[in-house]
Amino acid sequence: MKRLVDLVVISDIHLGTYGCRAKELTNYLKSIQPKELVLNGDIIDIWQFNKRYFPKEHMKVIKVITSLLSKGTKVYYVTGNHDEMLRRFSGFQLGDFHILNKKVLHLKTGNAWIFHGDVFDVTMKHSKWLAKLGGKGYDLLILINTFANWFSEKLGRGKISFSKKIKNSVKGIVKYVSSFEETVANIAIENKFDFVICGHIHQPKIQKIQTSKGTVVYLNSGDWVENLTSLEYHDGSWSLFEYNESDYINITDFSDLLGQDSEKTPELNLDSIIDKAI
Repeated sequence: MKRLVDLVVISDIHLGTYGCRAKELTNYLKSIQPKELVLNGDIIDIWQFNKRYFPKEHMKVIKVITSLLSKGTKVYYVTGNHDEMLRRFSGFQLGDFHILNKKVLHLKTGNAWIFHGDVFDVTMKHSKWLAKLGGKGYDLLILINTFANWFSEKLGRGKISFSKKIKNSVKGIVKYVSSFEETVANIAIENKFDFVICGHIHQPKIQKIQTSKGTVVYLNSGDWVENLTSLEYHDGSWSLFEYNESDYINITDFSDLLGQDSEKTPELNLDSIIDKAI
């Protein structure tokens, strides 16, 4: 039985990179039936896209999202920096699928302002080449971390996250994250939003931020590379979902056993989408 959810926000999947945890995301998406799904940027990593590396697990994520569309879920693709080439298609709509640069939702508990967040990244604005280089380095770090965790589990030890340790220990990064959240909150308050929802920095959080100008609830959906998190809104309340492998251990993908998709969904020509964007 799928969980019914009013709204789900997911960001920073980075399909097409080695760090993407597509299998886990597919498990999660198959377990829910949201009325609305917001894909808040960096879904397909066009910066690092390589036609030679787009495994079946990554394509399954797209097919599951398409399946949700066919069952009545409204899907909003809010563009980010790694898929910024899709920004030229802002305003595109096909049925219940929309491509946008930002989204405002009028919820019964207040107005929510949703955008990826890279617009407030100084590195992105002034040194995009450095940001892209950093993205490749981050992907390499995740790949090394994957091998390290394989050995760690063989030795009976738990998983570790190199990137999390670096982010939590480097003062400059901690200061950057704090500055990002404060900037976003201040602008949201000035524009009289009750909620502001971002991705980009891979730091899942729900926090009420109060300034001299007012109060806003800041939310960040995290990512599906290391944190495996999403934001859920249901019955007027926000919550932060954190993926737990043990909750999905008994899930069987019968489509693999049958050699076909268990749910019929339209075929998606990913190469064509990326070629048009580039």
